[in-house]
Amino acid sequence: LYPRDFPFIGGQEGGGTIAAVSDEAAAQGIKIGDKVAYSVFGSYAEYTAVPAAKLLPIPDGVGVDVATACVVQGLTAHYLTTSAHVDLIKPGEWCLIHGVSGGTCQWAAQMAKLRGYKVIGTCSKGKEDIARKLGCDELIVLDEVPGTSYEDYESVDIVKKVMEVTDGKGAKCVIDGIGKSTMDISINSLAHRGIFVSFGNASGAVPAFPVLRLIGKSAYVTR
Repeated sequence: LYPRDFPFIGGQEGGGTIAAVSDEAAAQGIKIGDKVAYSVFGSYAEYTAVPAAKLLPIPDGVGVDVATACVVQGLTAHYLTTSAHVDLIKPGEWCLIHGVSGGTCQWAAQMAKLRGYKVIGTCSKGKEDIARKLGCDELIVLDEVPGTSYEDYESVDIVKKVMEVTDGKGAKCVIDGIGKSTMDISINSLAHRGIFVSFGNASGAVPAFPVLRLIGKSAYVTR
């Protein structure tokens, strides 16, 4: 999905202790020994060259592992819940978030609640204990695909459940990192003038679809 020129070093986020600084970085107050997290390509390495502007200082009391998780997952969850929906959802309205027991959407569910949205989350039975701790107003628990820990999105009629919970109105925003398996569910779960926010491909890329799919609810979609 995201082609790269070979050879390349994998990784997009990292954290650790600064081992060396340029004169320009030193002039900005960055010091050897500072704990930082960052997001740059090539982070799966013992050392990574990171532009000073990309460094995120890690506060005392926060572990490097937690801070590193904040960089991509946390910032992704932040834009999903604050700006990707272009304010088409308001406090007190329903937001459907798929896979709330996963990394990014654990953050997203909690951030959505902090913004005042009512949250419906989906998760697998095997990760229900994680999802129950996130404060979702409603949780749709799915069977797992045999032999895996992945949700079986055909095991429950999610659209029906969403409509029951929302008194037939649907969700004003759907945050979907699953992709191919949930595209139809997400679109069909939308409220009038709701927005389908697609950001991931866990089950495969979302296939192209005609814009007329959105006409019934004058809905929106963003990627």
